[in-house]
Amino acid sequence: MTATAYTADEIMTVAAARSLTSDMACFVGIGLPSTAANLARRTHAPDLWMIYESGTLGTEPDTLPLSIGDGVLADTADTVVSVPEIFNYWLQPGRIDVGFLGAAQIDRYANINTTVIGDYADPKVRLPGAGGAPEIAASCREVIVIVRQSRRAFVDKVDFVTSVGHGGGPGDRERLGLLGKGPTRVITDLGILEPDPNTRELTLVSVHPGTTVADVRAATGWDLAVAPDLAATEAPTASELSVLRSLTGA
Repeated sequence: MTATAYTADEIMTVAAARSLTSDMACFVGIGLPSTAANLARRTHAPDLWMIYESGTLGTEPDTLPLSIGDGVLADTADTVVSVPEIFNYWLQPGRIDVGFLGAAQIDRYANINTTVIGDYADPKVRLPGAGGAPEIAASCREVIVIVRQSRRAFVDKVDFVTSVGHGGGPGDRERLGLLGKGPTRVITDLGILEPDPNTRELTLVSVHPGTTVADVRAATGWDLAVAPDLAATEAPTASELSVLRSLTGA
């Protein structure tokens, strides 16, 4: 693989990392979110304060953790607290700037399903469930969603709302008493979507290199809106790819 070639997962990870800054407290999940946060800390955001659900605050792992219970997180943390404290003191009062979430399904208002595919009482597939995702979606000051884009994942209406995004449109989060802004960015392997400031409907704001608007619309289960000032995602730099691959062992 040459320095200019990259995979879909790599551009997703780099785009997510670029969304983070040194002044943020970030609630990190395992997988691409963890890789993105650690990439950001090793490149442009050295003071990014990373929090994992297991109770590690300000952790700076030397290697990517295999799970939220990986010892490297506790070994390199500023402090370790209980899981209830993470949620009751840090997350629910809105003290965390940004949280990462994934999704099995996501709809036009960025509501997320990680519970079931099909009818809840008689599902086609039973998914891992909620974990801490509903609290992250409710209380982080903003949420970034990372998910591969397809019509199976990007649906007009999710089969089950595990984590509320923007409900059915403007005002729903406020009506439900949710503290945070909700999903402010959805990063996929094709582009970047953000909620329209007026309708709260996800809108395509950037396409990745080699991808067209038609490609993104074909992978979306609703009539996707496109920003009038549609941008082109900057390709990962050689430096970003080098650091990323040192993390992942690619």
